[in-house]
Amino acid sequence: MPNIVLPEIVVNRLIAEAKRIGIPPEELASEILIRELSRDPEDHIKLYLSLYKKYIQEAEGFIRKRDYVQDSEKIWGAAASIVKAVALKKLGKRLASHGELWEFVSSIVNETKDQEVGLLWRTAISMHINFYENWAPPEEVTRALEQIKVFAKKLAKYAGISIEE
Repeated sequence: MPNIVLPEIVVNRLIAEAKRIGIPPEELASEILIRELSRDPEDHIKLYLSLYKKYIQEAEGFIRKRDYVQDSEKIWGAAASIVKAVALKKLGKRLASHGELWEFVSSIVNETKDQEVGLLWRTAISMHINFYENWAPPEEVTRALEQIKVFAKKLAKYAGISIEE
């Protein structure tokens, strides 16, 4: 795949906006491009599923490197991405804020009565916090990665989507 080089002003703006809204720059760039280039909701769902898989792979790499701070953010990114994919599938709506993610996960817990979904979501939130605070012991970050995989499987089953290759 060819490398795409963007003008410095575009890269700087992308980084600043991604930081402001709390998502990685590549996720923001992907969202903007898919939104502009495709009106097919399935393309948007595929984007979030691919981001989920990417973040899981990166998290596994950071575990091997023992970089638990970066790992924490990738775990959070994976969880947020699967929630966004499921929301698009179930509601036909893009969730853009942390509050909307929380509300949607809460609605799933209310609908399914699966309290574990809420607990697993709170694990994801704790990893987002750990990225900034670095309080979690390494073994808890490692456990969180496995728990987010369970979370993703539950949400994918709820929405009738596949997260397997």
